[in-house]
Amino acid sequence: MKFIADFHIHSRYSRATSPKTDIHNLAMWAKIKGVDVLGTGDCTHGEWLKHVKEVLIPAEQGLYRLKDSINDVRFIITGEISCIYKKNDKVRKVHILIIMSSIEAAERLNVTLMSIGANLRSDGRPIIGLDTKELLKMCLEADSKCLFVPAHCFTPWFGIFGSKSGFDSLDECFEEMSPHVLAVESGLSSDPPMIWRIPDGERLAIISNSDAHSGEKIGREANVFDTELSYDAIYEAIKDRDVKRFLYTLEFYPEEGKYHFDGHRACGLSLSPEESREYGEICPICGKRVTVGVLNRVDKLASQKEGYVPQRAIPFKKLVPLKEVIAESLGCGEGAKKVSIKYDEMISLFHDEFNILLNVSLGNLSSVSERIAEGISRMRSGNLSIIPGYDGEFGVVSVFTDPTPSRPIAGQKKLI
Repeated sequence: MKFIADFHIHSRYSRATSPKTDIHNLAMWAKIKGVDVLGTGDCTHGEWLKHVKEVLIPAEQGLYRLKDSINDVRFIITGEISCIYKKNDKVRKVHILIIMSSIEAAERLNVTLMSIGANLRSDGRPIIGLDTKELLKMCLEADSKCLFVPAHCFTPWFGIFGSKSGFDSLDECFEEMSPHVLAVESGLSSDPPMIWRIPDGERLAIISNSDAHSGEKIGREANVFDTELSYDAIYEAIKDRDVKRFLYTLEFYPEEGKYHFDGHRACGLSLSPEESREYGEICPICGKRVTVGVLNRVDKLASQKEGYVPQRAIPFKKLVPLKEVIAESLGCGEGAKKVSIKYDEMISLFHDEFNILLNVSLGNLSSVSERIAEGISRMRSGNLSIIPGYDGEFGVVSVFTDPTPSRPIAGQKKLI
């Protein structure tokens, strides 16, 4: 069975999230987006897990569905933990996505975490002063088939390979436990070709997820499988990196992520890695250190040249969200009412967003709008203009025209 999965989301109990993110709302948006298996998110938070238990019932092995609902979206138990600790004379800040085979496994983990004094009630994504290696041991004790995934692995502050507080390798972080880490999450600021260049990219599966803080952001990135619909089948497909079962990932354009280029947002300065090195990674305007972005960090850790593809690499496809395409096609902002009207019209005609972006013929799309069909055609072929994000500023992807930055930048990449 072919299906799309997004494992990494957050509930209303996490910071900076929509108050509407209950399970029913998330299931509704998953259906609109075309996501078949959705992570519950925040499984370490007691109130959220209580809500999950109240509204979901077991479905296929390790998966859950809504009670008394025609919505057939499946849920898988997931959460994210922020580990902040000191190792090798450096403060480390690493976010971990955990994917578990049952609610009971999550409950066992929560008991263990609370026994060491972890404050799980403070945030849906709790902050724990614990070495990630020790957290990995606890997760495997709670669930031998827990998928323990370093989240958004190149994000500067909280990625395992991040420039600010990460590590140079999986072994440096997890030591003898590193073989138990089967996958990393690409995150919005990196993509598989970037990760393939580093030594650990040779052996790890790469999964991609939205890290959504609201229902509407579900599916910004996702994973496409063709296997039995069950936890064990998903686990094995990821572990084995089997391209017949784990077909491909759906990727955000990494240039649109907030930390792709180097830069200093306070001074409005964006730098390519080459430009940043010329300045010694110092902002030429104020003299402070720039935030080293993902592309620069990849260059520093890389053992392979650009374009390298390891054996058993899972393929990928890059997408632009449908509302962004519609907004640019109509010449207005994404939040305009006419964008929502056209979006809803297209969903009613073609079922879900992924189907529109990936499968619906251009001829059928033209029956709704020739301009939107042209935009989707450009997106599918990669005929885009891009301004990379930097230092917390999202990048801009344009399907029709060169985007104009709100502030001057030193580096710009254009794909034609």
